[in-house]
Amino acid sequence: MALERYVISGAKKLRCGFTTGVCAAAAAKAATVMLISGKAVEQVAVTTPNDIRLVLEVEDASCGDGFARCAVRKDAGDDADVTDGTLIYASVRLTDKPEIVIEGGMGVGRVTCPGLDQPVGAAAINRVPRLMIARCVREALADGGRGGRAGAYIEITVPDGEAIAQRTFNPRLGIVGGISILGTTGIVEPMSTAALIDTIRAEMNVRRAQWAGPLLVTPGNYGETFAAQTLHLSGPAVLCSNYIGEAVDCAVRLRFEGLLLVGHIGKLVKLAGGIFDTHSRTADARMEILTAHAALAGASRAICMKLMACVTTDVAIDLLEESGILNLVMQSVTERAGIYLCRRAGALPAELVIFSNARGVLGMTDGARSMMDRMRRNMEEQQ
Repeated sequence: MALERYVISGAKKLRCGFTTGVCAAAAAKAATVMLISGKAVEQVAVTTPNDIRLVLEVEDASCGDGFARCAVRKDAGDDADVTDGTLIYASVRLTDKPEIVIEGGMGVGRVTCPGLDQPVGAAAINRVPRLMIARCVREALADGGRGGRAGAYIEITVPDGEAIAQRTFNPRLGIVGGISILGTTGIVEPMSTAALIDTIRAEMNVRRAQWAGPLLVTPGNYGETFAAQTLHLSGPAVLCSNYIGEAVDCAVRLRFEGLLLVGHIGKLVKLAGGIFDTHSRTADARMEILTAHAALAGASRAICMKLMACVTTDVAIDLLEESGILNLVMQSVTERAGIYLCRRAGALPAELVIFSNARGVLGMTDGARSMMDRMRRNMEEQQ
């Protein structure tokens, strides 16, 4: 049944869902109950890590020689989650040892890089879901009179997991073969900033486990492509989306040797105003910042008024070029953005490169070239 829990995002009321970890735990509990009782299970009750009780529908239940298998369908609520509607299966066998063993089968990813929640070689079933699966199975064993005497071997599978995983961050994280079984609270909050930031941190942990050298960070795919094709930085980049400040903070905590931020003028101009969350709902100020720097470069009132009326930074850049002050403005914007970046980074060396798709590099901080040279050497040494 649908979870009747909501959050407010802007002016919208959005329905919450539940995680793949909850699905796996519920399916494992249902399979254990069915294995002990020999009866079909249509619904199963579980309590999430944040103490919310859910009653979930059980699908595709079956029994075989010494095992039972059940599925629970992922409900992401109003979140744009590629795993929404996916069946998460658990197959359970009872054992004569008290241990609960949890493994991932078809469609569950396998960890290949250090730095993630699970060690290299393990199934990508995170710690909290593992604890929840074990707790739910132990509850079912106790309710069935098997508590303390029996254990269980549990295999989690996701039939479409390998295909779905290609639309997630798993390939970037070095998780192969399927999706991850995730969730710290058990509840999916639509458009969750915390979930996005957790993904950024996970990717940075993987990069840190691979090397400590300067880290390439970019808001999105355009920046990653520009870094590879124009700056010849072929190593992996961390995509930080709008959360530049969170990425810088994480790089500081992980003690990287440096950070190079590469981004489009439409994003990084905001940094010159001290804006580290560049989502438009948080702050815009692109034209205000460009206009202020144009005025410092000697632009007339008429030019400043035209700049304020520009809809995109590309149009504003063209106007600055026509006015003969583009280089002065970009030098000023880059310098100011660099000041804010270094202030946030503290002792961590931090440089930036600002570009546009039409004009290429528009500005870079003083130490950016030497940091890029160092990054290229590091990449060559690793090959």
